[in-house]
Amino acid sequence: MSRSHLCWIVLVLLLVSGAAAAMLVGAGDLSDAALRERFLVLRGWRLANAFLSGAALAAAGVLVQGLFRNPLASPSLIGTSAGASLGGVAVLLAWDAVLAGALPPWMPAELVLPIGCLVGAWASLAILLGVTGRDAGMITVLLTGFILSSLFLSIVGLLSAFAQERYELGRAVVAFTLGGVESAGPRHALLALPLVGVTAFVALGWCRHLDVLLSGEEEARSLGVDVPRVRRWTIVWAATLTAAAVAIGGNIAFVGLVVPHALRSFVGELHGRLFPAALVGGGAFVVWADVVTRVIPTTSTIPLGVVTGLVGAPVFLVLLARASRKGRLA
Repeated sequence: MSRSHLCWIVLVLLLVSGAAAAMLVGAGDLSDAALRERFLVLRGWRLANAFLSGAALAAAGVLVQGLFRNPLASPSLIGTSAGASLGGVAVLLAWDAVLAGALPPWMPAELVLPIGCLVGAWASLAILLGVTGRDAGMITVLLTGFILSSLFLSIVGLLSAFAQERYELGRAVVAFTLGGVESAGPRHALLALPLVGVTAFVALGWCRHLDVLLSGEEEARSLGVDVPRVRRWTIVWAATLTAAAVAIGGNIAFVGLVVPHALRSFVGELHGRLFPAALVGGGAFVVWADVVTRVIPTTSTIPLGVVTGLVGAPVFLVLLARASRKGRLA
């Protein structure tokens, strides 16, 4: 049995066992016949949102790492995560100030925050593509994304300081910035599902271009690849996946960085194999991380982003040290 086949078996087992744990673990007693169905429905939608956010972040990580030809790259490099965070925090403050009583009847209140995240992410993407232009090099894209991330995160910090003047608003902002899917429901999943599904399906067709880019931009051009077009659309797909993930789960750390990097050793460098593995692996990782948030004995909610960071950072350090010893890092 090849390493790739073994990897897929492990991924499926992790996902299935994580789904079972997510349905069985949590607040509420399933032995209560009157409430069992209600608990299972709530946990089912929480499971769906956790899987979608993890799958989207890991898939975006594959695209960004392929684009920059660097296994240390993450979706945050293109500024989309910070833009989505800014959009979400801005909506929370606007909701507290004016939106709470001004929504049209057709707009569900629970979708205001996800839509704000999507608008912020796409606005960030529009600025990035507008500033860099079609023929910008990767260094220009990288620096622009870094500057935009720094700017947006600074504004998020400023808005968060204003939010602390009101206790409940301050708690909501902190909970959003630390990540979590405990408040995500069916409308969040139904909003994210077409974004993640369609984008992942389309992006998978571009993976062969990223394979060619592994040999360098000049080599790719000589083989007929339109490098600026591939770069632009890869950024669009990665940004859309990241926006969908932040819209339903807030800021969940390390998923887009660790999962593709870990899977690359088992399924190889080819993006056509790595991309679908990352979808499953990222979803399973966040599902299990969400289960961990429920079993930690505490009277308050442990943020999902804290758990993924506590698990992801040491794992990444181990992978980084191993790759460094083998001379695989530039």
